[in-house]
Amino acid sequence: MSTMSLAASPRTARVAPAGAELAPLRLTRRGRMVVAVLVALVLGGVALLFANGATADVPEGARAVTVRTVGAGESLWAIASSVTAPGADVRDALREIADLNGLTGPTLAAGQQLVVPVLAAG
Repeated sequence: MSTMSLAASPRTARVAPAGAELAPLRLTRRGRMVVAVLVALVLGGVALLFANGATADVPEGARAVTVRTVGAGESLWAIASSVTAPGADVRDALREIADLNGLTGPTLAAGQQLVVPVLAAG
């Protein structure tokens, strides 16, 4: 068997003496293409992150609400009556106020703040 020597040729080895600077790196056409493709992939990934198509529309069936402070001697029924449209059932507004505020009973305290539905005009 013959023995082969694998030594780097002086033409391909780039060894710089101490203190000497190497020539600046130059990209070949193939190298520039690789860099361009990598940049395009990164930009495409970033675009996908921000292009989720989310909207801030109001859900169907949502109702406008306001915050109301309970006055001295004011009852839950009186508050529900004030936000109920003429001819509508006050009990529906009462249930909605209780649900919005997590109330388990009709007892209110003066100064308590309640989220109440806004009376629809018209």
